Amino acid sequence: MRTIHVIAHPEATHHVEKVVGGWHDSDLTPAGRHAADAIARALRADIPDGADVELISSDLRRAARTADAVGELLGVRPVLDRRLREKSYGEAEGGPQEWLDRRFVPPPADGDRMGHHEGVPGAETRGACARRVYDAMDELLRRPRAHQIVVTHGFALTFVVAAWIKMPYGSLGSVSFRAPSGSITVLREDDFFHNRQVVSVGDTRHLAAR
Repeated sequence: MRTIHVIAHPEATHHVEKVVGGWHDSDLTPAGRHAADAIARALRADIPDGADVELISSDLRRAARTADAVGELLGVRPVLDRRLREKSYGEAEGGPQEWLDRRFVPPPADGDRMGHHEGVPGAETRGACARRVYDAMDELLRRPRAHQIVVTHGFALTFVVAAWIKMPYGSLGSVSFRAPSGSITVLREDDFFHNRQVVSVGDTRHLAAR
């Protein structure tokens, strides 16, 4: 049986400063660091001692710091993969969120949602983000592991889950799996039928317990 725990990094400085995240390399806030410790404890309780564990994380600081907290408690060294980064917002990154909000061009209800440009120079399309996350997941899933932990970001997490259930690229234009900051999403494949389950999405109960 394979189990994948997908972590949406907890509160980061760009959240409280009201600036655009994306590839802006914000760090965890003190509350975010406490949440990262709570995530680590929840995973320690769920993953048996001595289990075969792999830990993969976005290389952005807020995700990597979360992975460090998890890795320290589980005795696993994180592997950083830039393909698990959040969607890039180009020139808006690190700037005021309200600046982006004024210029943002929302995608159409129908038509080319994957290739839609949101009006900010240098920003990734939804499709570009999806392709790199799918590439990272294809590589990860070729490695046989009983337990894999993926630390990523709220927008990119949708494509981690979609890749897991083998959703075709052409169907990704409107899909969204909502996972709050600091949440844990659990994916599991059984050994008999080899069905890929989405056990839970965006679970935050561990945060209330800390």
